[in-house]
Amino acid sequence: MTEAELSFPMILAWAAPLFVICVALEWLFVHRKKWAGRYETRDAFASMTMGIGNLATDLLFGFISLGVLLLAWRFRLFDLGHSLPIIILALIAQDFVYYWKHRIAHRVRWFWTAHVVHHSSEHYNLTTALRQPWNNHFTGHILLSVPLVLLGFHPLLIGFVAGLNLIYQFWIHTEAVDKMPNWFEAVFNTPSHHRVHHGTNPQYLDMNYAGIFIIWDKLFGTFVGEQDDVKIAYGVVKPIETFNPAKIAFAEWGNVFKDAAGKDLTLRQRLGYIFGPPGYSHDGSRQTSEDIKREFYARRSEQHHPNP
Repeated sequence: MTEAELSFPMILAWAAPLFVICVALEWLFVHRKKWAGRYETRDAFASMTMGIGNLATDLLFGFISLGVLLLAWRFRLFDLGHSLPIIILALIAQDFVYYWKHRIAHRVRWFWTAHVVHHSSEHYNLTTALRQPWNNHFTGHILLSVPLVLLGFHPLLIGFVAGLNLIYQFWIHTEAVDKMPNWFEAVFNTPSHHRVHHGTNPQYLDMNYAGIFIIWDKLFGTFVGEQDDVKIAYGVVKPIETFNPAKIAFAEWGNVFKDAAGKDLTLRQRLGYIFGPPGYSHDGSRQTSEDIKREFYARRSEQHHPNP
C-alpha cells in the first residue's frame, strides 16, 4: 500500500452509536437506582451538545492539526510503516505523549482554555466523556505530537490510535463501576483512577493524567488512589455555573484575553495570564492548584501535629 492509499477507519464515528446506547442505559439504570451515579438533565444535554460540537469542529478545522503533522512528516527520521506491531507500538507511544499533553493542559492556561471544558461538569457519568472542546485545533496543542511523526509514525496512524485512546476513555467516566480487579487497576486507567482526576478535592487536584495506562502516573509521581473516605467533588475549582454550550466552550478563552489585557501589567504578567498555570495572578489574589494543595497539606499537618 502506498502512502497515498494509506487510510484508517473513522473509528470515532463508528463508535458514536455505541456511545449513545451506553449513555441511555446508564441514564436508565441510574434513574432506577440500580447503578451508582447522578444525572442532571440540563448538564447531560449540555455535555452531549459539546460532543456534537466537537465532532463538527473536527470536521471543519481538523485539517489544521492534520496539516501540521503532515508538514512534520516531510522531515521524519524514519518511516515505521503500519504493520500490526507498529500499530500497537504507536498506541503505546501515543498514550505516553497523551499523558504529557494532558499534564501540560492542566499546567498551562492557554491549553487549559480547551481542556477546562471537559472538567466543567459537576456530575460524573458517561455524558461527561462527551463534553469536549470546540477550540482544540486553535491552541497549538497538536505540536506536542510532532515528535511521534518525526520518529516515523504516520499522521494518519497517530489519528487512528488517538481515536482508540478516546474510545477507551469513554467507559471510565462513570460511578457505576467501583473497582476493577487489582491487576487491572495496577496497569490500566479505570473509573476509580479517573474519578480522582475529575475531583476538585485538594488531594486529587492535577493527579492521574493517564489515558489508557495508569503506569505513566506511577512512573512520574502523579498517581493517587481513590480514597473511600473522601467524597469526590467534581468540576473545576471555580464553577462555570452555566449549561449554555457556547459559554462552556469559550468562557475561559475569553477570561484569558480579559486578564491579559488588564491595566498596568508588565509583559511578564500578561504572559503569565496566558501561559502560566490556571489560577495565576500577578498580585496573588487567586490560587493555583499547587497553592490549594500546599494549604491543604499544611492544615492537615497542623491538625495531626499541633503546636504545644
